[in-house]
Amino acid sequence: MKTLKVGVVGAGFVSNIHLDAYRRVSGDVKMEVVGITAKDNAEEYAKKFGIGRVYRDFEEMIADPEIDVVDICVPNVLHADFCVQAANAGKHIICEKPLTGGFGVDSPDRPAGKTPKKELYFEAMKNADRIVEAARKNNVKICYAEDFVYAPVVEKAKRILKKSGGAILEIRTEESHSGSHADYSRHWRLAGGGSLLRMGSHPIGLALHLKRYEGLLKYGKPIEVKSVVADVATLTHTEAFQKHHQEWIVDKWQDVEDWSTVVITFEDDTKALISANDTTLGGIVNTLDIFTTNTVLHCNMASNDSVKAYTPSASTYGDEYISEKIETTAGWTFPSPDEDYMRGYPQEMQDFAEAIAGDRDPISDGELGRQVVKVIYAAYISAETGTRVELADL
Repeated sequence: MKTLKVGVVGAGFVSNIHLDAYRRVSGDVKMEVVGITAKDNAEEYAKKFGIGRVYRDFEEMIADPEIDVVDICVPNVLHADFCVQAANAGKHIICEKPLTGGFGVDSPDRPAGKTPKKELYFEAMKNADRIVEAARKNNVKICYAEDFVYAPVVEKAKRILKKSGGAILEIRTEESHSGSHADYSRHWRLAGGGSLLRMGSHPIGLALHLKRYEGLLKYGKPIEVKSVVADVATLTHTEAFQKHHQEWIVDKWQDVEDWSTVVITFEDDTKALISANDTTLGGIVNTLDIFTTNTVLHCNMASNDSVKAYTPSASTYGDEYISEKIETTAGWTFPSPDEDYMRGYPQEMQDFAEAIAGDRDPISDGELGRQVVKVIYAAYISAETGTRVELADL
């Protein structure tokens, strides 16, 4: 059995999910987290997950010859530099979504989010290309942590698509909830965008993956994106929200959007409709609908009804986890038996481990991450200009 030694960078929400997923990797390869570094909470995470080493900083981690893989779970603005440094140190890379972004220049006169979106597009693509080139040059894998691609319902949908043989006409997919509480997410200079980048990268990555999958099955090559039309808004800054503001929806956004929608046209003229917002109550929305010439598939990566629970009091369940982003546990709820499994996190790490050990590309690779960045920043240009953006013209 081959054991890959992992160093985790960051000790926040997604690090917790990744650390738990590593424990589930099985078969002929194993992933062992041997060290962690973070601005905050590193000691706490090391104790919780039995991690033997806490590095002073990222540089100390990538200098450790025992580390095979670096898992980058830090704010988006750090992704490109950390990925390039890891690749140059000969370490394989697991990078949380989005792969990178365009962060602009923040100044007292103009916040980064007011930077012309075409400038941000070129900055984002330069960052993405730096990552891909560093990995190629140093012969390391980029494992782009897009868990939706690995969700069991998506895997089942792909098997049905393969057997049915129909052509995908439309994809509708969404991630929405009541808002991130991470401080960095509120500022363009740190996050690289709002709901479209931070959450939209999930459904956009999924739509691109499905058309790539279909194209490889039918034509031996991916079906690429041709154009995008998009709109974005910050609904919590509207008068309607301010007049009727309640505590349940996050409203701390500085220069980033909290609502977005994108229409993608692929080169075969089929469509994908993408929704991503921070203004939805009732728990997280992770959905996928696929409409083909001979079938319709409805997939839900988040909610379930395998367990139903009722209580009149929000305090009844104590600290028992129910499901992500619900505002209260009072009333009827749907406790998730294994939320991380349903969203594909253990399967994602299993594929990454096997890809690195077997010297093959992972299912969710650096090129998928790069294409997601390309589509999202083209969508920001569309929203800013009010026009359709042809990717070939950028």
